Amino acid sequence: MIVAKKKPIEEVIGELRDYKKILIAGCNECVTVCEAGGKKEVAVLASALRMYFMNQGKDVKIDEVTLERQCDHEYLEELRKTIDQYDAVLSLACGVGVQFTAEKYTRTPVLPGVDTSFMGVTQERGVWTERCQGCGQCILAKTAGICPVSRCAKRLFNGPCGGSTKGKCEISKELDCAWQIIIDRLSELGKLADYEEMMPIKDWSTERAGGPRKIVREDVR
Repeated sequence: MIVAKKKPIEEVIGELRDYKKILIAGCNECVTVCEAGGKKEVAVLASALRMYFMNQGKDVKIDEVTLERQCDHEYLEELRKTIDQYDAVLSLACGVGVQFTAEKYTRTPVLPGVDTSFMGVTQERGVWTERCQGCGQCILAKTAGICPVSRCAKRLFNGPCGGSTKGKCEISKELDCAWQIIIDRLSELGKLADYEEMMPIKDWSTERAGGPRKIVREDVR
């Protein structure tokens, strides 16, 4: 899932201070799971903003809505009849949702209410960790399901580096060395011989280095 974190309330207030009618739009997908932009977070933020503006003596209308997704035309259509009533939309979706909403409704400013961080997993309640960078050329079959692109600080394809010590990355004693995890997993699977095979040079054009990416499936268009 896409993991995001709440923006500081001071930053949000700074972006909204000149608007009188604001719609806070949550998303019922990834940001709900990581507790950054779902229905609950929309309600809490709306309440905090109402209190702030009231204390400032400002008459600001703040409404709430939580869409199933903000990265899908179908669900964004739910805003069609009402969005023109607002001076601005504060989206608590990921950056993708913010941009897609802004592209669809060009006459209303759409502002981000969260900072999109990475694609990751819920490691435990309140802890989310990165697992994928969407590099476009998945090699997990060769690395026992552990991604060196997202989990190795140096993104090494043939590791570990000389800086790892006792299974920990040189940048932090708290960070496990991704390649140590790969080696341990390969050993557990009885496939340690795969570690001896040198990884070929990666085609980084499939990553962001090749510009904005697109996937076209003619069979489902």
